[in-house]
Amino acid sequence: MAEVPATATVARPSVLSLPIKEKAALYAAYMPFLQNGGIFVPTTKPYKIGDEIYLILTLMEDAAKYPIAGKIAWITPAGANNSKAQGIGVHFSADESGRRVKQRIEEILGAALGSSRATHTL
Repeated sequence: MAEVPATATVARPSVLSLPIKEKAALYAAYMPFLQNGGIFVPTTKPYKIGDEIYLILTLMEDAAKYPIAGKIAWITPAGANNSKAQGIGVHFSADESGRRVKQRIEEILGAALGSSRATHTL
């Protein structure tokens, strides 16, 4: 049996925390155009499309913390057009936790989802 070199490590998903304190911030960060929903996370850490990430999301006064596994689907680099915030878009996984947080966000946003106000992504 071959030995695994000491330098070989299993890449673990990055863990980020995102507290959202107001409805306007949630609207600006939510990415409803992704199949399972997603959220923009401001960060200066370098990521690549497809990187796996683990996100702990808190929504306003909601006492629950939403642990979400997802993948990077969007990257806004530093110095992007229109002074957009630097960060990543996390596409929620299709599992129960992803479905639950997508449903909760859409409950909170309600009619605001149809708004044409600018967001962090589009």
